[in-house]
Amino acid sequence: MTEETAEAVHELSRTLGLVRVVEMDPAGRATLEYEAGQHMCHSGGVVQGGFVTGWIDAAMAHAIIAMTGAEMAPMSLELKVSFFASARPGRVIAEGWIERRGRRTCFVEGRLTDTAGVVLAKASSTLMLIPLDKVVAASKAALGSN
Repeated sequence: MTEETAEAVHELSRTLGLVRVVEMDPAGRATLEYEAGQHMCHSGGVVQGGFVTGWIDAAMAHAIIAMTGAEMAPMSLELKVSFFASARPGRVIAEGWIERRGRRTCFVEGRLTDTAGVVLAKASSTLMLIPLDKVVAASKAALGSN
């Protein structure tokens, strides 16, 4: 991972409110803790669904990175999220795991819970594995063409 890529990941994590990475299991599991802030809310203290989706998506991506290493970038092909209860300001836990891995495609699942273990949302996603250096090169080329 380049220094530039690492800085972008750090900025994204800060934007999402990452507190800590709890687990990165090489078997294909990851657990992350986030702090949901009032600035992420609408309607009197309900966290906007995009943050909930982002937290679970990040946990699923971390599960792939835990298994494959930082040389591969998990790129979303599809993502489905089901919301069961409102996320509120405070600590939340995002978990992701690999259900099935192919050579270039992974099927992953994840969930978001509050600190009491109440499931707030679940997700499933299909991710394509692409070498990180190719993703970075394509991004640089796209930015240079603007």
